[in-house]
Amino acid sequence: MLTYKVSVKTSSQCFAGTINSIYLTLVGTERSSDRTLLDESFFDHLKEVSAVDRLFNITVKEELGDILLVKLERESYFCNDQWNCSCITVKTPFGKSFEFPCYHWIPENKEVVLRTGKAVLPQDEIDFCKGYRCVELDSRRNDFRWREWHTGFPMSIDASFSELPQDAQFEIDKNLSIKTKVINAIENRILGKLCNNFQCWEDLEDFKKTYFLFQKTDRDFVMEDWKTDKMFGYQFLNGCNPVMIKKCEEIPGNFPVTHVMVKGFLERGLTLEDELKAGNIYIADYEILKDVPANATDPKTPQYLAAPICLLYKNTFNHIVPIAIQLSQTPGKDSPIFLPNDDQYDWMLAKMWVKSSDFNVHQIVTHFLRTHLITEVFAIAMYRKLSSVHPVYKLLIPHVRYTIAINTLAREELICTGGIFDEACGIDVTGIKQLVQKAMGRLTYESLWFPDEIKARGMDNQEDVPNYYYRDDGLKVWDAVKRFVSNVVEIYYKNDENVKEDTEIQAFVLDVSCNGMKNCDHDFPKSLESREQLVQYLTVIIFTASAQHAAVNFGQFHWYAWIPNSPSTMRKPPPKTKGDVDMKYIMESLPDRWRSCWILGIVWVLTQFQKNELFLGMYPEDYFTEVDVKDALKTFREKLGEVTKFINIRNEELKLPYVYLSPDKIPNSVAI
Repeated sequence: MLTYKVSVKTSSQCFAGTINSIYLTLVGTERSSDRTLLDESFFDHLKEVSAVDRLFNITVKEELGDILLVKLERESYFCNDQWNCSCITVKTPFGKSFEFPCYHWIPENKEVVLRTGKAVLPQDEIDFCKGYRCVELDSRRNDFRWREWHTGFPMSIDASFSELPQDAQFEIDKNLSIKTKVINAIENRILGKLCNNFQCWEDLEDFKKTYFLFQKTDRDFVMEDWKTDKMFGYQFLNGCNPVMIKKCEEIPGNFPVTHVMVKGFLERGLTLEDELKAGNIYIADYEILKDVPANATDPKTPQYLAAPICLLYKNTFNHIVPIAIQLSQTPGKDSPIFLPNDDQYDWMLAKMWVKSSDFNVHQIVTHFLRTHLITEVFAIAMYRKLSSVHPVYKLLIPHVRYTIAINTLAREELICTGGIFDEACGIDVTGIKQLVQKAMGRLTYESLWFPDEIKARGMDNQEDVPNYYYRDDGLKVWDAVKRFVSNVVEIYYKNDENVKEDTEIQAFVLDVSCNGMKNCDHDFPKSLESREQLVQYLTVIIFTASAQHAAVNFGQFHWYAWIPNSPSTMRKPPPKTKGDVDMKYIMESLPDRWRSCWILGIVWVLTQFQKNELFLGMYPEDYFTEVDVKDALKTFREKLGEVTKFINIRNEELKLPYVYLSPDKIPNSVAI
């Protein structure tokens, strides 16, 4: 008789254990073991503890050979609980050891087949395992089906939050409603303390009453300096939405700014035309909001949207400051161009309108569409087309963790009729649909390439555009991710032909292009022809899901908690003349108390790191077992550590530290 020693590890997350029966079968190159009942309970993990191994002996009469597969089954007798298996290790009587990563839930009365931790391309698969690979993908395609949520949107998963496949769901302790968290934040920090203090805003000091109930932060300078043109311009570089600003080479025809208008703000003694040629003029154009309807959910409180154009100037101190603002896309007497030397309230309100527009474009386009929804497309296609033994599946799985779940929850609670956006923002579901459809018409694959996107806006030269920390830190992180991806790709793909022959990777790319992104006229590739193209593709996915999301998400409380800095909505229409605005008009334009409370609750919740957050480079689940991949991971973490150290040293010298792209503050995935 021969004894195979089997180590079975249950996940450390809450309620990962089971009181039901677990059966195991070893499948080797020579033969299989009998289906064996594991005779110890896995009940330990009904609360969160460190993962613990259970050791079992599997006795057989004849040698099994090298272990190729482990089959698991869970039979329910007492209750339909779940079991989350981390991994299984098998030691043969002859000194060999085989690891079988799992890291997912074992369904009831359904056989689950685990492959060894060694990644295998489909063309290198042994005949015996090809059938299991096909069965796995057939099952996943049944669970992860495409659905068109709204016309013109990227495709999403065909399931409600409660119907999601188990492996796409949150862990039990994270499985809480976003809306509930927001409401709790509002109730605990605001309403009980303020509802009897005042019923409406009377002056800007009232906003402080809510702001300080959340926390005093190192971003209190926003509250202190938000009125200044310097702070206004700085946010185009390093605020929540650092993707709108671009180099202006020619004044748009619908924005009739002249040298006479702005000559008093041009500090170098040059004409406007010469400043344009010198590269000192920038622009932020919110044309995408043109004709998008404002929030109409509350007829008692009309709300308004604008599509402003803002001209910015790099002054002799290398600060980006506004020099002209038009609050519509149609010039004329009803759409004056506001200037810094206008009445202080005219200029203050014009800047508020720009920031309100920026808020809504940021939330729906920059944040929701270009990180959340795009990452979900990649995630669904990955589950549908890549076997768990595929190296790219192993590479991507940490970077799509919880993305499908958070997006499904957002569709049911945030971006829906009666949802949080309807409650608090200047754009409701009707407007959101139109805005996303417009943005999809402009979305390209190459616009997701971070260095190319920066260059396309003319913002790539560090000497020309200094202090653009979003660009500087993002390029360092992009480079680190790309090097890591390249190292992994080179391990498994020895040449370009290996990429072309990989049927699963080609099916994955085609599924993204023809199904996930079918609702827009895009340039997403339908196939990949080289290792270089594969590296670029995977870098886009990982960077978008981790760094890009971090850059546009985790600063929201810092920049939006002081409501006048970035109003989520406006309750009066844009002014059509100059000289008629006073502070009373401004207060009546800003969000009311209830909407302000909603926004504070939202941005508070969305910017909190999760319990046991996994940051970029942290991969506690060992999907890869090969030494060379683990070496690549080690090199990746070292590079990220160098980037973090550089950012920390630089930030020590800055009054306004930029932290959102520091690798130690970049979660692996879109999970909030």
